[in-house]
Amino acid sequence: MPDNNKLFQNLGALMNMVRRVALEAGEITLKYYDDMDAACVQAKDDGSPVSLADQEAEAFIQKALEEITPGVPMIGEERADAGKNPDLAGHEYFWLVDALDGTREFVSGGDDFTVNIALIHKGDPVMGVVYVPVTGDLYAGHIFGDGTGKALKWNQDSGKEKSIRVRRPPNEGLTVVASMSHGSAEKLDKFLEGFKVRKVVKRGSSLKICIIAEGKADLYPRFGPTCEWDTAAAHAVLRAAGGFLMDCDGQALRYGGLRERYLNPEFIASSFSWFDAREDEG
Repeated sequence: MPDNNKLFQNLGALMNMVRRVALEAGEITLKYYDDMDAACVQAKDDGSPVSLADQEAEAFIQKALEEITPGVPMIGEERADAGKNPDLAGHEYFWLVDALDGTREFVSGGDDFTVNIALIHKGDPVMGVVYVPVTGDLYAGHIFGDGTGKALKWNQDSGKEKSIRVRRPPNEGLTVVASMSHGSAEKLDKFLEGFKVRKVVKRGSSLKICIIAEGKADLYPRFGPTCEWDTAAAHAVLRAAGGFLMDCDGQALRYGGLRERYLNPEFIASSFSWFDAREDEG
């Protein structure tokens, strides 16, 4: 069976292979980023943008992952939008990919777009790579068999790599991450009433989750629609760094098309178990 691939027993080695795939996919996006006229941006049925960069990068990732783990299914945003959804029956593992997360940022010339590649095992994100093509920053993490994890940040230009870990919530108050263009501000304000907040910063794409993983922020409540490929890779990084990504009932997000159109429930990413903390305060 393809799910018996020996690489699944060594996620560190597999992660290093996927890092190279993400870098090459990032180069594809930069080709269009530098020549936006060639990107041929169009609107999907839901009004969100899609470009040739999304499509070409996803096709490259699909081919590369098939070579690394033959027969293991891949769910990608563009393939899902085209109705090309693989049958996950009989598979403990599958890949979940967003080849260009943050297309609005990409189209507007912003930096906050990423390549997201996640490995899912029985619904849980066990390995993830998030690459930021413009800055050359790459976040990666994987989970060991005992549930602990290893997470890192690497920069392509400097070649420097460091381990990352979530931080303890500062006494002076939390740094909260919010979306640049999505989500409900009213729900966010209501939720934050239960916390001491120092500042709110706005970021795009899955970087909102990654900066929590690297200890630069504490809380990212997301009240608004997202899809599984938007969060899975960064969720794996955050999990490996000691953080949490839960729905509003305090349950960890799970993956595999459990909701229509691969939609996530509303969720909160955090450096601490916010649900337990609120219960304790209550």
